[in-house]
Amino acid sequence: MNKIQIGILENQILNKMYEAVIGLEVHLQLKTKTKAFCGCANRFGEEPNTLVCPVCLGLPGSLPVLNKKALEYAIKVALALNCEIRKTFKFDRKNYYYPDLPKNYQISQYDMPLSVNGYLEIEKEGKNKRIRIRRIHLEEDAGKLIHTENYSLIDYNRAGVPLLEIVTEPDINSPQEAYDYLITLKSILEYLEVSDCDMEKGSLRCDANVSIRLKDSEKLGVKTELKNMNSFKAVRDALSFEINRQIKILEEGKEIVQETRLWDEEKGITIPMRSKEEAHDYRYFPDPDLVIFTVDEETIEKIKETIPELPHKRYLRFQETYCLSPYDAKVLTSSKYLADYFESCVKLYPHPKEISNWLTTELLAYLNEKKISPENIDLVPEKFVKLLEILEAKKINRNTAKEVLKIMLEEGKDADTIIKERNLFLISDESDLEKIVDEVIKLNSSSVNDYLKGKENALMFLVGQVMKKTKGKAEPIKVQEILKKKLKGG
Repeated sequence: MNKIQIGILENQILNKMYEAVIGLEVHLQLKTKTKAFCGCANRFGEEPNTLVCPVCLGLPGSLPVLNKKALEYAIKVALALNCEIRKTFKFDRKNYYYPDLPKNYQISQYDMPLSVNGYLEIEKEGKNKRIRIRRIHLEEDAGKLIHTENYSLIDYNRAGVPLLEIVTEPDINSPQEAYDYLITLKSILEYLEVSDCDMEKGSLRCDANVSIRLKDSEKLGVKTELKNMNSFKAVRDALSFEINRQIKILEEGKEIVQETRLWDEEKGITIPMRSKEEAHDYRYFPDPDLVIFTVDEETIEKIKETIPELPHKRYLRFQETYCLSPYDAKVLTSSKYLADYFESCVKLYPHPKEISNWLTTELLAYLNEKKISPENIDLVPEKFVKLLEILEAKKINRNTAKEVLKIMLEEGKDADTIIKERNLFLISDESDLEKIVDEVIKLNSSSVNDYLKGKENALMFLVGQVMKKTKGKAEPIKVQEILKKKLKGG
């Protein structure tokens, strides 16, 4: 056993001795038309500092007014995550100085948040594991710092954008569980249509708190906070590194320092940002410009009615209604747009398994290769279904259909046009096929003899030669039938 193998084995043993304790904080930008407390547009990608006003810049005399839609979205998310909605809640000022915070405080919620005591379930080893959600509260986002080699710039367009903070209890015990939680949460949020959940734009961000303890212990270890993770994979990788780092420190007889650490994706390590001694004392106090809010049961019930069928229920229904496998149902329902697209296709072409096969293999393979998300599919269900109808009518074979689908996605043309323009119709005249088969038999006597001696693979070689000569415009099963008939007949 070499040193690398020994090192891996030692890590496996140590990981069995220790248990990770992880809590996640997700920040979600809500896609309202305007900001949380002012009338400035909430849009991404505009010229820096063009979507600002005295309120979001914190100029003297300006007064905030709560965005009703932001509150409704926040309640909608809280209900979908099984939270208790507080009938009375307030906003607080979270005080700290940083260049991206124009008011030198952030309007947030402290001791009277909007909602508490929720949960989300993830699948673990074939069973459901419940991750408790401590609180979901509404706040405003800060501006954005743009760092260069010699200086930093500030864009306040993002300052004041409505932000939800979703905080779990420390119920997560592995990097993979954290990843699964985030994937499940993102899917629910996309179904609710309250955010675009785009991590590249910063509309969904995640921080993690992680500590370790011996598996038979109930005492929590010293935690570190991880920041600067711009993908769910980065969260998983950062947690994996940090857990191993903390185990190594304890095994060396040293103490873990409570601190905030940044994830360096290029190096694959976490690095110190600030220690506990440098941590902020935010000095929360109620925002004097915002009244205490109340929300009645009737309002909550109206918002509850707007919640669509969520991913897990749809996943179960797809299996029951369409007889799909758990795998296919999960792939389709992981994206609301893809699930909607599937059901639109089924209404036009009642062959759910065939549609599912094409969507989960050919279409998703193309989207993944081109790095296109399902909601950006430039192919209406009517055109997609038409291709499947042409295939069913045996006007083209499956390989040709795959080629046509790719052209449809790239050029936007319908299947009929592509097939006619490129003369892709199957060779349907059996006499024409027989002539080509005769020619292939004549040119490949060695393979013919192999088949006659019982080597079945030789037949598939001959089929391939016919397909090559017909440029894929023959039906393979038909070709096999003709070949067998001719070869048996001598």
